[in-house]
Amino acid sequence: MNKTDKSKAPSSFSEVINADTPVLVDFYTDWCGPCKMMTPILKDLKKEMGSKINIIKVDAEKNADAAIKYQVRGVPTLILFKNGRILWQQSGVVQLPQLKSIINQKLSEL
Repeated sequence: MNKTDKSKAPSSFSEVINADTPVLVDFYTDWCGPCKMMTPILKDLKKEMGSKINIIKVDAEKNADAAIKYQVRGVPTLILFKNGRILWQQSGVVQLPQLKSIINQKLSEL
């Protein structure tokens, strides 16, 4: 069986963040109020930026190893990755205009 089918989604967190397409990771928990505020903001961001960025949500409690590795000390924490490198990281709610501006700035610096 040939496993080189590129139409399949990456199967691991590591594959996703090491991809060429920038990835915004939202570390959250189910009980966190501010985390719930980020959901519609991230949906709007995806609508506006489309295929230029991937956005994934990671439950910081269920994925404690990843949260520890990336020094997530509070939720929500947003981390922007490209090719496995952290381009930007911030805890707390970030509004759409600011978030879009930060992402565009970080990607233009590459």
